This record gives sequence, structure tokens and C-alpha cells, in this order.
Amino acid sequence: MIPDLVSLREMSFFQLPSKSPTSYRLINLLLISSCLCIIYLFVSISLVRPSTLSHVWVPSLYVSPPTTLDHLVFGIASTAQSWPNRKEYVRLWWKPQSMRGCVFVDSMPPTTVDKHNDSSTLPPICISEDTSHFRYTYRGGLRSAIRVARAVSETVSLNHTGVRWFVFGDDDTVFFPENLVKTLSKYDHNLWYYIGTNSESSKQNSLFSFEMAFGGGGFAISYPLARVLAKVFDSCLVRYPHLYGSDARIFSCLAELGVGLTHEPGFHQVDFRGDAFGLLAAHPLRPLVSLHHLNYIDPIFPNMNSKQALEHLLEAVKFDPARILQQTVCYDRWFSWTISVSWGYAVQLFERDILLPDVLPVQHTFTVWNKRETITPSPYMFDTRELPEDPCRRPTLFFLESLSSNGQVIRSNYRRSISDKCLESKGASKKLEKIRVFSKKLKLDIRQLQAPRRHCCDILPSSVGEVLEIGIRECGEEEMIFMHA
Repeated sequence: MIPDLVSLREMSFFQLPSKSPTSYRLINLLLISSCLCIIYLFVSISLVRPSTLSHVWVPSLYVSPPTTLDHLVFGIASTAQSWPNRKEYVRLWWKPQSMRGCVFVDSMPPTTVDKHNDSSTLPPICISEDTSHFRYTYRGGLRSAIRVARAVSETVSLNHTGVRWFVFGDDDTVFFPENLVKTLSKYDHNLWYYIGTNSESSKQNSLFSFEMAFGGGGFAISYPLARVLAKVFDSCLVRYPHLYGSDARIFSCLAELGVGLTHEPGFHQVDFRGDAFGLLAAHPLRPLVSLHHLNYIDPIFPNMNSKQALEHLLEAVKFDPARILQQTVCYDRWFSWTISVSWGYAVQLFERDILLPDVLPVQHTFTVWNKRETITPSPYMFDTRELPEDPCRRPTLFFLESLSSNGQVIRSNYRRSISDKCLESKGASKKLEKIRVFSKKLKLDIRQLQAPRRHCCDILPSSVGEVLEIGIRECGEEEMIFMHA
């Protein structure tokens, strides 16, 4: 703020004769100079590149546009042998019109003929550079880990413009692009970030690191950090010939740069085998970003193969990507039911009242990744609850059947699973064949992403026959989710 004429006269170090023309000229010159300085400052700021503004504190003068898929570049690790089969995983999520990146292979894969046009529905193939001059000393490991690790520097060297984030994963990693963008948008891409998550297996983490982003689950590195990492990466690799995998090398080099992992639980390494229902039905309050090791788990929907099941889940993602797998719990006072909705996937109906903290832990429906892993006290990185041995004490399951929308409300239908092994009558729920869930599309702003809150649901007034209807909504400010006495 520029001082006015009166205040200038009152300042002891600026006393001027009250009637001197020279003093008026001096004051006018001072005022003109101040105005010119302010104009110069605004013009200079408008010409500054946006990427440099993170180093200059100029509030409210520049707002970075929202992060989109166009700001991401992907590096996908594969081999000539695995790509012909695993490319179908990538095809499920790759959006050729809005995504950039490369699939890094050791040699050109054999040409295969299928019903798809690979050049238009898959990322381009890049042949990895020679890494034979790097030492690899991990006994029983694969030296291809060095080649895969260098995909980081080779992806940066593609010199794409307008990049904010580099994202890395395997050829059997399924990303959920809209949720990936939402998750990364929480962070300032001008700063140094290494974002991902560790393994679900405590044994795997103890072998490698609890602070390492596992490559199969995928991870993201911000543009300025990736540029620096690419410059020093080869010099760093020579110090780690003894490590097993590519992700351990990347983690170690980032550690040397002083950067630690920012944990995001929406990335999933899936280091277990068998039925993944328990984890999927109790997903964290974060957008689902990735799934890995899909060849090692059962199809996530009954009566489908793995690819069909994923396609079915992705149909729900098209309707509401942010809400997919988000768990909502409500209680039916009349029948004393506890109902858990994992949107776009499954609904569980418990024929009894269960306290909310007892509903939220992951049901132990799967087995450990390695049979030699110890079972006690817990082989996993999250709370689990064991399934009751009595099948009649287990919840009745309803899996996603179909979805529709009128532009305002999304209706998702869940069909009763035929795998119920309880031979006894289940009371009022025995005739229930379908659960219909109504919801509005979940649009998360930055505050909701940073401080997520579980949504509430209501049993809608309808006669309980073959169909039960549920509505999902935001909870009131002081509203609590609890069973009613």
C-alpha cells in the first residue's frame, strides 16, 4: 500500500518545506515510480513459467489447472514372452486418446493376430536399452530387474511435454485411471513425490522394505523428482547389484536423494492368493487406484473367468469411478440386520446387529502368498476377522448384476449368490433375491480426498419380499453410523 501525502510529510525522515515546488515534483516522481514498479511486477509474474511458481510465493496470482490424464506418462514393464498374454490386462484400462507412455520389453514380441487393433488400443512398444554392463549378484533372482528399473530413466528420456507425473507398473497391473488422477491431484506436482504402497504381506515387507512402493501395485514419481532421478540413476545402480527386484533399486536410489514413500492405500500389490473378496469388500476410504497379481487370485465375481469379472467391475467404474468398492454400512431396525454395501461389487447381509468396528475389518477369505510364511500373530498389514465356521453365521452375499442411471441417480442391482451353504432357514431374508442400491455419482473435491468420510445409507420404505432397496447419501454433520437398540 502506497503512503498518502499527509503520512509522508509526518514521517520524521521525510520532512519537506510545505510550499516547495521541488518537493511536490519529488513526491509525484515517487508516486509514478511506485506505480511503474507495481505494473512491472504484475507483468513479470504473468510471463513466468507456471513450473517455476512453486519457488516464488505469489498467492492468488496463478492457479494451476486441474491434473488430467494428459499430464501422466506411463512406463509399463513387460517381456517379449509375457506381453502377448498380459496385454489384455492393459487393454482393459488403457485410453489411447488421452494416455501417453510405453511398454518396455527385452525384444520385440512375436506378431499375433487377434480381433483387436493393437496399434490403436494399446500403448506403443519400446525396446529396453542394454543393461549387460551392470552387475547382478542376487542368487536365484532375475537380472531383468535392472532392465525394468531403468524403465524409469528411459521413460523420462522420451521427452514428453506437459508432464506432471510418471506412473510405473507391470503388464499385469490394472490401473483405474480416473481414480489415479484424483489421487495424484492431492499433491503438488512441482515438489518431489514418490507415491505408492507396500505389500499386503508383512513377510514380503520385512524381506524388502516397509517403505518401498511395490512395483506391481504401481507407483508415481513427480516430474521434477523423476528428472533428477533419471540423471543419477545409472551411477546409483552400480551400488545395488545385490538387490532382488527393480522396485528395490528405484526405492534405494530415491532414498539416496533423500525422498521417502508417500503411502496411498488405493494402490494394491495383492500379495496373497485365492479369494480376494475380503479385501475388496472392505476397501480403505480411498479411491481404488490399482490391482495386481490377478492371475493368482480367483475371479472376483462368481461364474465368470478373470477377464470377464474385471470387465464386469469396470462397467461399474464407468458409472461412478470414485465410489467403486467404497464400503457403506446401515442397519435395519425391524429385522435387526446389518448390511454392508461395497458399491459396484457386493452387498453383505448379516442377520444380526454387529457393531460398526466389527464390520469394517477385512474378512480372511484368502491365503498367504508363500505357504512358508508364518501365520501368527498376523501375516498381513491390515486388521482381519476370521469367517465363522458355521456357514449360517456368515453373511448372505449379493453380487453386482447390473447398473443404470437417469442422469441424476445411479441404480445398482445385486443378485443373491447361489453359493450359500447354510441349510437352515434364514428367517425374513430367505426370500430375498435382489438388493437395489440408489446413489448419486461421487464427486470428490480436494478436501474430501484429503479428509475422507464414510457415507451413510438407509433402508428405503418398501415391503421386504424378493427385493430390498437401499439409498446411499452423505452423512449429516453430527450423524453417526450405529446399530439401534
